[in-house]
Amino acid sequence: MTYFAAALVALLTAEVLMSVGWGYPNAVLAAPSTLVLVHLVTLGWLSLLLCGALFQFVPVLVAKPLRHPQLPLITLLLLVAGISTLLLGFLGLRGTLSTRWALFPIASTLLAAGFGLVLWNLGRTLASARPLTLPARFVVVGLLGLVATVALGITFALVLGADVTAPFAVRLFAYGLPLHIIAGLGGWLSLTAMGVSYRLLAMFMLAPESDRRSTRAVLLFGAGALGVSVLGGTVVIGFDHGIAAVLAVAALPGLLAIALYVHDLVHLYRVRKRRVIELNSRMAAAAVASLAIAAVLLIVSVGTESLTQNVAALVFLILFGWLSGLGLAKLYKIIPFLTWLECYGPVLGRAPTPRVQDLVAEQRARKWFALYFAAVWIGTGALLDHAAGLFRVAAALQLIATAGITAQLIRARRLIDVPAPVRFPAGSRRPALLFAALDARPTTGG
Repeated sequence: MTYFAAALVALLTAEVLMSVGWGYPNAVLAAPSTLVLVHLVTLGWLSLLLCGALFQFVPVLVAKPLRHPQLPLITLLLLVAGISTLLLGFLGLRGTLSTRWALFPIASTLLAAGFGLVLWNLGRTLASARPLTLPARFVVVGLLGLVATVALGITFALVLGADVTAPFAVRLFAYGLPLHIIAGLGGWLSLTAMGVSYRLLAMFMLAPESDRRSTRAVLLFGAGALGVSVLGGTVVIGFDHGIAAVLAVAALPGLLAIALYVHDLVHLYRVRKRRVIELNSRMAAAAVASLAIAAVLLIVSVGTESLTQNVAALVFLILFGWLSGLGLAKLYKIIPFLTWLECYGPVLGRAPTPRVQDLVAEQRARKWFALYFAAVWIGTGALLDHAAGLFRVAAALQLIATAGITAQLIRARRLIDVPAPVRFPAGSRRPALLFAALDARPTTGG
């Protein structure tokens, strides 16, 4: 729960900054203020969210316990410290902060250590469960994307802070930003999210899980696009050539992976056994629709030679429509589900307990999710039209919606919407807000 709380704080902070005009489009894409905003979202929100989810659900994917259950808290401390130091380094470039500390090397060390523990813990857990299920193989490829993302990011940070001046590193810094974005958004965040979503949507909609040929193709094409772009791009930069041709070659399998993924999820929704689709699954569909729209926007932008002008809108839609939308939708199920297990697991079969769905009030939450996606799509349109004022309005609406969703998550964690007579049967555990099970204590009833 602590990972999720820290991630939500980062998301809300980023939305506050966007709504007051911090970063792009009120500053250039390469401005330190924009770098603060982008990394607050990608590292502080999405990466912490994904790490917290993986520590919970990789054991579910592979039916094995987490190899080192004591490491996630240490990992979180290292990651939060590294992210904070990195953001301070960007503020130093902006002139907002003056310090003699070498912030970028410190941030690089902390982030390398934190993500190294993520890789070690999840990697050993996955390695203990071979042969891996198909969703778990998505996670493996996503973790490889994390390795590339962190390696490129550390290189960029050290060059930016003038701590590294090697010619190859400088060339990577000058021309390798698309590789960093593809490794992070496409590999680490998207492929991992796809793998987890296959399992979670099947589980929560009671849809049969199957090793479909199309799903294997999603993994193959996605991994191929990641490898061609990142490895191929790095090689051609090393030989002092441009990466446009490499990215063009990688685009086709990447787009095919997205198309097949959307096709697979449509199939899951059609073959589900749960007649009424819960809010979390409906909002996951809105997130996947955002991914499909982003793919169409990419094709149109390339075809009209307007990718440079539209890249900010494209990244925004992927970050907030696809990845954040899916993350918030799944949190709306994950937090009640984990809370239900923690609170009522000890008394299952021995006392009446509420359903998982009784921990949430979908009617109340529905309007916040609707506002969230509407705000994201309006914000995307504003960026396409270069309307900075409208973008700030959309960001403010997005902030309000996220705050509303967060309030619903807190209500679920505190069991506020569970009817009082069945809220705490004798022997159940009262969950702490931030720490699952650690501070939970048996109740005596009522």
